[in-house]
Amino acid sequence: MPTTNIATLSELLKLSGSQYRLYDIGRLVTKLPKEQFEKVELNQLPYPTPAQGHACIAIAFWQKKAAQPYLWLLKLPLDERGLLNQGARNHFIAIIIEALGADLTQETSKKQEELLSSNPYLFTPAQYKLASLNSKIKVDLKQLPSEFFSPFKQYLSNESNWNNWQNVGVQGITDFIARIKQDNHSELLLKALPHLPEEVLSPVCSALENEQYDVALVDALVDILAKTLVNTTDINTKATQLLRALAANSGHIHVKAIVETLLNNPHVNSELLITLSSRCWQALADEKILMSYFEHLLKNNDLTMFTSIFKDLVTIPLIRPVAFTCIRSEQRSAALTQAIGQLFTHT
Repeated sequence: MPTTNIATLSELLKLSGSQYRLYDIGRLVTKLPKEQFEKVELNQLPYPTPAQGHACIAIAFWQKKAAQPYLWLLKLPLDERGLLNQGARNHFIAIIIEALGADLTQETSKKQEELLSSNPYLFTPAQYKLASLNSKIKVDLKQLPSEFFSPFKQYLSNESNWNNWQNVGVQGITDFIARIKQDNHSELLLKALPHLPEEVLSPVCSALENEQYDVALVDALVDILAKTLVNTTDINTKATQLLRALAANSGHIHVKAIVETLLNNPHVNSELLITLSSRCWQALADEKILMSYFEHLLKNNDLTMFTSIFKDLVTIPLIRPVAFTCIRSEQRSAALTQAIGQLFTHT
């Protein structure tokens, strides 16, 4: 294979004869369609879900005879419009070609390993994201789940002792949630949800944030979240976890309604506001909700936090036009007007 004229990662993978899958691992762990990524690479589209100015991408690739895929975890910079930094992508390709040439799946020598490990575009995501990614890849490649899957399924089916969770593993939870649309998994979780102790609910919510699931489960989570918000002066950790669980479904009308209710509460803490922008941005793609969100950010006079979150949100193609409508709105408060003024003075 001639390696001198390879212009994109998509081309590199195709020319190597590899089969591959792409995943976004920045905000959530979700599939990244190949056709969309090809357009992103050619700067025909902005990256759909940027995270802090970067495209965070997992590439699983393999030859037909291989039992297990190879995995690249990339963090590539984007410009202020969300377009891929071509120089960084080209540099990454050059490093890979220097180390591996045409055969991406070859056994590597020590020198090659050193070259690959010093690649500045590779990164290690949080463990819970790696667990979800691993589960999704196994589902996509029709591979069996880990040994921890059955014990968790058994735990959910066993109604006798919810506190006997010590044999439950995070990988088993993500394996189960990645298969939430299979068999009776959604019903099992639905029945167990009100009984789960904090030690299990927390990793379940972390896994659910990466999956779209049926409306019955959405409504059950919304209902539990609504109950935690009643008569609460300080919105607590459980509320943040439940909001995370709804992340991939945050464009749903029922989730938008609970977010609106939540933002009517004067006691929304910073952790919850950060969760909304980092994971539930789809719920903020509404002028009224986003305006309320911006006003909340300014309640503690934390201009640094407002600036950081605003700059992050406007790089998301879905949010960008709504954000600019909000900052031009005649309904904005004096505090928001001032914050926006300072924002553009310092940029």
